[in-house]
Amino acid sequence: MHCHIFRTLFILGPFLLFSGCESAAPPARVTPVKPRAAAVATKPAKPLPPPPLAPPTLPPAVTPTAPFHTHKLAELDAAVTQAIADGRLPGGVLWLEHRGAVYQKSYGRRAVIPAPEPMSDDTIFDAASLTKVLATTPAIMLLIERGKLQIDAAVTNYLPEFAGDGRERVTLRHLLTHTSGLRSGLGLANAWTGSAHAIALACGEKLRQAPGAAFLYSDINFILLGEIVQRVSGQRLDQFVTRELYQPLRMSDTGYLPEAGKLSRIAPTENHKTEGLLRGRVHDPTARRMGGVAGHAGVFTTAADLARYARMMLQGGELDGVRVFPPEAVRWMTSVQSPAGVAARRGIGWDIDSPFSGPRGKHFPIGSFGHTGWTGTSVWIDPASRTFLIFLANRNHPNEAAGVGELRARLATLAAEAIADFNFGFLPDGRPASSPSADTALSLNTGTNSLAVPVEKTHPLLTGRRAAWLPFP
Repeated sequence: MHCHIFRTLFILGPFLLFSGCESAAPPARVTPVKPRAAAVATKPAKPLPPPPLAPPTLPPAVTPTAPFHTHKLAELDAAVTQAIADGRLPGGVLWLEHRGAVYQKSYGRRAVIPAPEPMSDDTIFDAASLTKVLATTPAIMLLIERGKLQIDAAVTNYLPEFAGDGRERVTLRHLLTHTSGLRSGLGLANAWTGSAHAIALACGEKLRQAPGAAFLYSDINFILLGEIVQRVSGQRLDQFVTRELYQPLRMSDTGYLPEAGKLSRIAPTENHKTEGLLRGRVHDPTARRMGGVAGHAGVFTTAADLARYARMMLQGGELDGVRVFPPEAVRWMTSVQSPAGVAARRGIGWDIDSPFSGPRGKHFPIGSFGHTGWTGTSVWIDPASRTFLIFLANRNHPNEAAGVGELRARLATLAAEAIADFNFGFLPDGRPASSPSADTALSLNTGTNSLAVPVEKTHPLLTGRRAAWLPFP
């Protein structure tokens, strides 16, 4: 177990607080760190027009001497330890960050075969579907913001071979909100290989629902989006996100196709019956057939790197002096973009309120957002409380085990309860209990899915939608 608590450099940033995985580890303590030089900013993106209404503001940041309730942190530890004992996962790494304080802890084992290995804070995990929000979604948003894509344009504008059988009606928004009508994934019965073959199969898929009619989570949506990134940018998806995101954000352990020198830190997943132990190779079989680079899966990351990404999102697109998104783009990514009449509320790639929202727990309001991954990974970000929770695991090592959905929900609930200044006055729909006004509410408005007071806020690049401004500094 490794315990580290440190203070960040930012007066308004989240507080950091670390812990490890051995029960005999020393108690958490506050340790000042030397300030690091700010990273050199990359060339700023093309600015977006200002929003028509200012976002609601948060109260001034506070600096509590005890940001977390230690007895609730102990309950977090106990929940993970019990799940390991129950055989739901071999181990994992947790990172809870709130207003500059972090509680981090590693649990259990990174590997159980061919020899046991202890979990460590710097373990690299197969992020699975977190790829959708760590790679494909931000890549698409960067291209939208630069004027190279339009969110309500037909997919056939960028993939002409997608035409036929009514697919001409499918837009980028449908793909990003999982309302395209495409099924969950490509068939694997036939022994196909290669990215080109996968794209050909995806472009020939029949619609199961009318576009925009219903929510159906689909890897095919993001396989297509990954191909669109490549065709429009002229770079393969892995190359694009490394240059545009991971390098500027100094996420040195994040990316596709991890190098051999990092293999010993990678948490293995399945002991495949024909391919052997999957370590450093993506677990998702479709992404594996595509060569390891796909829009729906393939990224590997650590808790520390994912925390940098979540912190960037929480800070409205900027981290350590480097801005990768304008605040308006982050607000639009993380506000409801689902078509009117669709019950599941999704942002641009991000989950807000859907059957996959277990990591929100009982207390984080709608207005918070996140995503999950099949291998046992999850991240949930709450702008209202300036908090995010990361839990990374390899629950399918050495073979598929019981799900971790219940554990994710439990951890999120306990995480909120562990925060000393958490505002439990927010209602489940994101409105402060004391005031329903649009000036203070984290309202989420999209057609008939309107919460609180509907206020039209139209972004010129994301036309015709309603969405809430979430609070950023």
